[in-house]
Amino acid sequence: MDRRTVLKGLAGAGSLALTGGLAAPALSQGAAARTLRFVPQANLANFDPIWGTQYVVRNAAAMVWDTLYGIDAQLQPQRQMVESEETTDDGKIWTFRLRPGLKFHDGEPVLAKDVVASLSRWAARDPMGLMIVAIQQELTAVDDRTFKWVLKQPYPKMLYALAKNNAPCSFMMPERIAKTDPFKQITEYIGSGPMKFAKGEWVPGAKAVFEKFADYVPRQEKASWLAGGKQIMVDRVEWIVMPDPATAAAALQNGEVDWWENPIADLVPVLKKNKNISVDIGDPLGNIGSFRMNHLFAPFNDVRARRAVLMALSQEDYMRAIVGDDNALWKSLPGFFTPDTPLYSEMGGEILKGKRDFDAAKKLLAESGYSGQPVTCLVAQDQPITKAQGDVTADLLKKLGMNVDFVATDWGTVGSRRAAKTPPGQGGWNMFHSWHAGADCITPASYTAIRANGDKAWFGWPNSPGTEKEVTSWFEAKNLEEEKAAVGRLNKAALDDVVYAPTGFFLTYTAWRKNVAGITKGPLPFFWGVSKTV
Repeated sequence: MDRRTVLKGLAGAGSLALTGGLAAPALSQGAAARTLRFVPQANLANFDPIWGTQYVVRNAAAMVWDTLYGIDAQLQPQRQMVESEETTDDGKIWTFRLRPGLKFHDGEPVLAKDVVASLSRWAARDPMGLMIVAIQQELTAVDDRTFKWVLKQPYPKMLYALAKNNAPCSFMMPERIAKTDPFKQITEYIGSGPMKFAKGEWVPGAKAVFEKFADYVPRQEKASWLAGGKQIMVDRVEWIVMPDPATAAAALQNGEVDWWENPIADLVPVLKKNKNISVDIGDPLGNIGSFRMNHLFAPFNDVRARRAVLMALSQEDYMRAIVGDDNALWKSLPGFFTPDTPLYSEMGGEILKGKRDFDAAKKLLAESGYSGQPVTCLVAQDQPITKAQGDVTADLLKKLGMNVDFVATDWGTVGSRRAAKTPPGQGGWNMFHSWHAGADCITPASYTAIRANGDKAWFGWPNSPGTEKEVTSWFEAKNLEEEKAAVGRLNKAALDDVVYAPTGFFLTYTAWRKNVAGITKGPLPFFWGVSKTV
């Protein structure tokens, strides 16, 4: 039997107990309606939304911590914690005033000093934040509700930087927590968002619980992505970790869980046959698969080794491993930007098109000086997207003649280990797989993975002056035509230097029981406005 047949057979089996040794507790009818059980994409192994960039952490953090601004479904920044803002005519001084009545989960008021400390910690880890810090003169609290950001030169995309949904988001924390070294993880999870984190019920690998924050005051506008009124309609949201897709499918069918964030495509036909389940594309902007290489160590510190991977890499192999046989769910991607958006470009993408040339790739790999040393591949097995890509990569690198050190681990461990700059044989790594939400890859502004500024870049630390030059050109562009030209050149430079290897564009599903209402499409699961009946 092949994998899909096995999975379909398992999905059709009887009720399966929740994983991690946790039996589903019996709930009264009223309690069941007030508790939403959700299967996340992966385990919440750590919970610091500034320290790392994992989507699973960002998704949970969006419930617990609020932001000054929120990006809406039209990708426009809207006020969230902020009541008003002013900027001088020269664009160098920004003055912000907080909404009245904002409270943290411990009952303390949200003050400007908390915002200043939170922004300072965020800016040390975020590409847009680093750009602001580079031109910052001072960031100070004026009074309890007012803070001021003084710059040496204008930064027109300030509000977008504070609103964007890609990790790390500029989440606001109490000053005492925000003063934690941004390169060390926080241990206290107090925010001012619409839900509180029930730390006492957290069982990493099994369950995380979020409770409605009674003192949260939503904005009056209609909710739209991270903007507007975040009305929480249930008392509790329980994240139930189920790494095995067949287990999750059975639990959803049997009513043991209410919402599965990302069912694998193999099981979607089974779910669609169930009259009590709704299935839809989770986000029309999709995702971009990522083969991320470590530019600090051999063999991928040599661009010829990285280009050898691009010459041999078949995006179709990767995409079919992720989404199966449905051609409507994927596209080849000879570049880095989201298809069917204004800045999409294929400039420089010839290396990813046409027949794969293993002979030329092997020759180029040999020219790079590769001599059989182990290539450490970190592959998360509890995340279907990374596991599928990892299986293809192991085969690809072996065909190229590489000695593959396949480290089968979990997504939480990948999130921690990929931050290490130690050599691969000493706890470091050579490559890992990830993916980037299409909403993050529309422009260079929020596209963390495309940055190539060495030590300040995302994991892998690529150093490509040509790429960085075009990022700057995009920021300085005066109109859409100039933006398009800059992104075309950026796409080519990033492919020439192989900032990372895109494995293709793909869509994923989400599935929920029909007694759940209010689920909206977007780059993350939005829990506000979601209700449940029994």
